[in-house]
Amino acid sequence: MLARLSIRDIVLIERLDIEFATGLAVLTGETGAGKSILLDAFALALGGRGDAGLVRHGAEQGQVTAVFDVPKSHPAAKILAENGLDDTNFAESCEMILRRVQLADGRTRAFINDQSISVQTLKAVGAALVEIHGQHDERALVDAATHRRLLDAFAGLEKEVSAVEALWDARRGANAALEEHRTGMERAAREADYLRHASDELKQLAPKAGEETVLASRRTTMMQGEKIASDLREAQEAVGGNHSPVSALSAAVRRLERRGVNSPALVEPAVKAIDIAINALEEADQHLQAALAATDFDPGELERIEERLFALRAASRKYSTPVDGLAALAAKYAADVVLIDAGASLLKKLEQAAIEADARYAAAAKKLSMARQKSADKLNKSVNAELAPLKLERAKFMTQVETDESSPGPQGFDRVEFWVQTNPGTKPGPLMKVASGGELSRFLLALKVVLSDRGSAPTLVFDEIDTGVGGAVADAIGARLARLAGKVQVMAVTHAPQVAARADQHLLISKDALDKGKRVATRVNALAADHRREEIARMLAGAEITAEARAAAERLLRAATA
Repeated sequence: MLARLSIRDIVLIERLDIEFATGLAVLTGETGAGKSILLDAFALALGGRGDAGLVRHGAEQGQVTAVFDVPKSHPAAKILAENGLDDTNFAESCEMILRRVQLADGRTRAFINDQSISVQTLKAVGAALVEIHGQHDERALVDAATHRRLLDAFAGLEKEVSAVEALWDARRGANAALEEHRTGMERAAREADYLRHASDELKQLAPKAGEETVLASRRTTMMQGEKIASDLREAQEAVGGNHSPVSALSAAVRRLERRGVNSPALVEPAVKAIDIAINALEEADQHLQAALAATDFDPGELERIEERLFALRAASRKYSTPVDGLAALAAKYAADVVLIDAGASLLKKLEQAAIEADARYAAAAKKLSMARQKSADKLNKSVNAELAPLKLERAKFMTQVETDESSPGPQGFDRVEFWVQTNPGTKPGPLMKVASGGELSRFLLALKVVLSDRGSAPTLVFDEIDTGVGGAVADAIGARLARLAGKVQVMAVTHAPQVAARADQHLLISKDALDKGKRVATRVNALAADHRREEIARMLAGAEITAEARAAAERLLRAATA
């Protein structure tokens, strides 16, 4: 839930830090004190639309930071993980810091835990953490796309929905495999004669990957060997043949060794040198013999290599494929022929698998539709039970579940939308289109009270939800906000003293003059008991606070805690 909101250089705010408590926090103050600015800044931190007009005059940029305490299992944490922003130090919960920088030239930058992110990611995380109801209704329950998810959450159908999603994926995979195989069969059938001929020809040729390189290298070696063979034989004859000096050198060494007994100092250096020469000549002879052996080849082998290269390159030109690609092409053509020959049998199996996948999905989706219809009735009863105290006793809330089996999707066949009927005899319609502004706020409050522990964001903000009501209705709104705050964190901007009296935390928004009246700034102060009574008395009496107003404020506070 929201723990802290910090604002820097936003319109009338130079520097502002607000610590939020659990439960119900109300924000009150005179009209024009800056409540809308606070909500605009908060919406900016949650991924709302940027606006250069939000930057305080004279500043190059403004920024808003919202700090949340988020459980690791919360959807917001999962969004971070999906975007590679997961904090590996997560335990059961973590501090998630959302920061948005608004530049004076209109550009914005977004950060989560000081990691730069896209505004779209920030908006997704913000929507999972906070719902703002009021003038920021794009984040509220009026979006019909969220109604199915909320009905499922109310009914506890998350596991069933996940099962349907898995069956949808399996169904889609089975149909994709069937379509791919059917397309392959149709293509193969159109080219059947060519494929069989090509497959037989390539099978007989039996090309191997890398074969051209090996053959070309061998041919080059053989052709070069023919040119240098005579030179190699002549050199070998000189080194190790009849004209080799090795025998004469060996005899000379033996004679020197016999004489060297008497004069070793004179003989040994020469003997060593001659030994080295003999060894070098013998090593050279070995190399020359090996080289001659390499050049000694069967002339028929060169012919066979050239014929093989010619055949491979001819096939390469014929099939417009590099020689090294012929082996893969042969395998593909062979597989296409097998597809033709055995494809009909496999097609039947894939068709049966697709039929079974369709049937499993349809059965689960129908069962889910029935559960939704039943749960829709329960949701309607629960919400309608909340309407009378909110002065909507003649209104009716209804959940429309339209099932169209011809339009399946990952979550089943159903389209869910919340409808209302504001008065008997009038035509029901979608919540957003039929309900007026004040009615819409109260319908949403009733709905949120019912859904508070199922599918709700951990922080809810109500912007002047009590506009146009007073007395018992305002008190009923306050009571429901307090009930709601027992399960989630609730913040309410209000002008109703009955709502303010039920707060766990009362924040006063005011506008102070600075620099001898040359400029003004918005301030937010947490009110203690006496100051809180005084503010509620002001809300009751107006500009002049009377003793009667203070007494009435005291009664409201006592009644709220009773």
